[in-house]
Amino acid sequence: MKITLIGYGKMGKAIEAAGLAMGHTFPLIIDLHNPTDFTSEKLRETDVAIEFTGPHTAVANIKTCLDGGVPIVSGSTGWLEHWNEVLNYCEEKKGCLIYSSNYSIGVNLFFEANAWLARMMKQYPEYRVSMEEIHHTEKKDAPSGTAITLAEAILAERNDINRWVNVASQEPDELAIISSRKDPAPGTHIIRYSSPIDDIEITHTAHNRTGFANGALLAAEFTKDRSGIFNMKQVLGI
Repeated sequence: MKITLIGYGKMGKAIEAAGLAMGHTFPLIIDLHNPTDFTSEKLRETDVAIEFTGPHTAVANIKTCLDGGVPIVSGSTGWLEHWNEVLNYCEEKKGCLIYSSNYSIGVNLFFEANAWLARMMKQYPEYRVSMEEIHHTEKKDAPSGTAITLAEAILAERNDINRWVNVASQEPDELAIISSRKDPAPGTHIIRYSSPIDDIEITHTAHNRTGFANGALLAAEFTKDRSGIFNMKQVLGI
């Protein structure tokens, strides 16, 4: 596939390296140094766009790709307050958008394990649930999009928990998410159920960015001949 790469930081470079090894090409790479190249005309010369930038630019980037009629895989987090706006725009343009807070195949399996554990643990209210997430210091949003996805899945199973908060909390109706930023740390997420007598934990730790890159490229391949809005559960057939 001919891939437009939007964002050329550590994640973008990992996607490029993995994609080249798979036989893909990257005729258009957009970063801070060449924003004028980000046009519908140049986008149409490629098959799909992969976008890993930040919360302040993601929505505009997605819309530009949809305007150009190019499927887009977005991995930017922190912009979901605009989700309905983007969803409607994608439908209006009859485009194709894949969004995930995390493209790692392992993390998406972890999402399923988290939801299953939350369903089981709601029968045991003596266990209080909390979360910890650790990322590199360049990560712009906190909590991470992955942590929010994990938290929302827990809230969907627990009628006694009303919200997540990004601080330590002893309130029984709050799910505490503790965010740490230190290098090097591609990403660790820990779900902990604590009782007076024991703890139960599940953990996902990324050793590098290769898993994220491979998942994003798998999603890019999934867009071929498709229109609509998809997520990694659909890409992976979960």
